[in-house]
Amino acid sequence: MKIQFKRTKILATLGPCTNSPEMIEKLARAGVNGFRLNFSHGSYDERDQQIAWIRQATKATTKPVAILQDLQGPKIRLGMLKENFDVKAGDEIILDYAAEHNGNVLPVQYNLADKVKVGETIYIFDGKVRTTVLEKTSSTAIKLKVENDGVLMSKKGINLPDTDFGGDILTKKDLADIDFGATRDFDYVALSFVQSAHDIENLREILTSKGSTAKIIAKIETKAAIVDETLEEIVKVSDGVMVARGDLAVEAGAEVVPIVQRRILALCRKYGKLSIVATQMMASMVNSPEPTRAEVSDVSNAVVQGADTVMLSDETANGQYPLETVAAMKKVILYTQDREPVQPLSEIVRYKTQNDAIGLAAIKIANQLDAAAIIAETKSGATAATIATHRPNLPIISVSNEIRTAQQLSLSYANRSYCRPLSEDAGYAIAQELKDDGLFGSDPVTVVIVGGRQTGVTGATDTIEVRTI
Repeated sequence: MKIQFKRTKILATLGPCTNSPEMIEKLARAGVNGFRLNFSHGSYDERDQQIAWIRQATKATTKPVAILQDLQGPKIRLGMLKENFDVKAGDEIILDYAAEHNGNVLPVQYNLADKVKVGETIYIFDGKVRTTVLEKTSSTAIKLKVENDGVLMSKKGINLPDTDFGGDILTKKDLADIDFGATRDFDYVALSFVQSAHDIENLREILTSKGSTAKIIAKIETKAAIVDETLEEIVKVSDGVMVARGDLAVEAGAEVVPIVQRRILALCRKYGKLSIVATQMMASMVNSPEPTRAEVSDVSNAVVQGADTVMLSDETANGQYPLETVAAMKKVILYTQDREPVQPLSEIVRYKTQNDAIGLAAIKIANQLDAAAIIAETKSGATAATIATHRPNLPIISVSNEIRTAQQLSLSYANRSYCRPLSEDAGYAIAQELKDDGLFGSDPVTVVIVGGRQTGVTGATDTIEVRTI
């Protein structure tokens, strides 16, 4: 009997419309595998409450879910304006870190004078108003020439596609948020506006020094990050990558995004890293109970391309139909995965380690024997993640004695994770438990178990078993 559940996972952002224990549990039951907490908004007390509610939902649903701390990064915004400010092509405005709104002098929440150069392009209001840097007028202010008509509003975002932040992408707020998160139950930390592999290595040093076991997700949303060699190095040193399509479209051009998405997903598979496709996947469902055809196609394409996870932002944070959105996304995932399997890796670069070889062999054996599932005994999650790299068309049942591992694997392709004591028969025991619970039906089924003779030792996977349950 084949188990029917979605192989591409769903990550949902919490916000005003879902900020209750009842809604969080409903989202988990509807198909959400992880929750994103956006640290651009909210207080620490609210975060502590949300973490408690999520773990409460985990117990109620007996389903491990991941919690992702999304750092704001140098998301630069205008300050408070006295009123909406109209601009026309040819106007000159000043952005000043140390000033309040006064005529054409506009406050900004970051000292751009330290970073920008004359001639660089700056987009305001998420790309709606394009400007060019004319000069630095003081130690805290720059003068810009407006290139098109538009309107500016308080706290609207600013994008600087040409500006090199020189590795200085962690703000004071981010460092405070990292301190907070290191003592909380976060499975992943997402780093915004990554420009180089050094940014990831710097964050890892900080997290390690604070005793955090959270994995790092690199958000790709800058022009600097998508240069071929830079992008590959970022993928190598990260634990996962998010295609942050909103700011990436502004920084690099909307036409660039689909190609970059395909490249990132391929690199993540090549190096065995988690991949997340984000932004506007079901955007119309903020105000509509049904998705557009283009949105359905977008989610379906991400599934076909082999994404581990697809993410919802405003749809579940501020939308009128959060549960309907998750249901619609799950429906698309299930329909697509059953009719269009993910293509095998085109580059033969993965099968050089013992884990890779065993993972690929397990999939081939499972397919040949028409097995119901592959069961991975894993302490760190590496065994299950390696098997997932090859995108099998059947479930990966992961069993780990580490609850952090089980939670992190909840976003990994095709994984259904369980936290149980590890032993020589842990894989068989979880298979028998699931058979008793009716997951495999009443007839005998075959499972392929991947594990190691050194139980609980990271990196010691060396055994494949075929068992009938």
